[in-house]
Amino acid sequence: MSSGWNASHVTPDGAAWLASAGTYPRSTLALWEERPDAPIVLPCGAVFDVVSAPSMFGRRMLDRLWDDGPGSGPVAEFRGRMLLFATPGTAQRLPALLEWEEWGAHGRDGGETGRTGAVPPLLCHGTGDAVTIPAPTESTSSARSGCRWLVAPDTRQPWLPGPEVLLWAAVRAARSAVRISIFPPVDQGAKVYDVSRRR
Repeated sequence: MSSGWNASHVTPDGAAWLASAGTYPRSTLALWEERPDAPIVLPCGAVFDVVSAPSMFGRRMLDRLWDDGPGSGPVAEFRGRMLLFATPGTAQRLPALLEWEEWGAHGRDGGETGRTGAVPPLLCHGTGDAVTIPAPTESTSSARSGCRWLVAPDTRQPWLPGPEVLLWAAVRAARSAVRISIFPPVDQGAKVYDVSRRR
């Protein structure tokens, strides 16, 4: 990878950025120094919002962001869901944009959420919400449990997509879902997102 660091591990600056979301950042950093493989719950709304998508759909959104768009901010996988970190305020604005564009919970044609061409329900976490995020260092048990970073924070001020960028990615991911295989790719963790390509 051209950026010189492993995208699945949080850098010290990235850990400082994540910790700044909590009430006691120094305590969070001290915990991670003692137990770098410990996941933690952090509040949303001040430093970042989080958009949680079903894993397969989140993967398609992430591919759209990196293949055709500006790239993504930090992205984690947790218990079968993709956590896309976004600018504060996204959690409030994105559902309204999806509804306005008629891509809300019932899909473009008013059909069921599981229907091809629909955007599945996205869980938007903002002010007043908290999310469990993976540990800064990936352990064998966290990898097995599906709790890991796909695009780890690497700076104290990472670029974060806003609601319009995530709307764009969700709509394109829904449109690309024409054919869904019941068989997952051989190695779902093999795709590497080159953070040096961020615009």
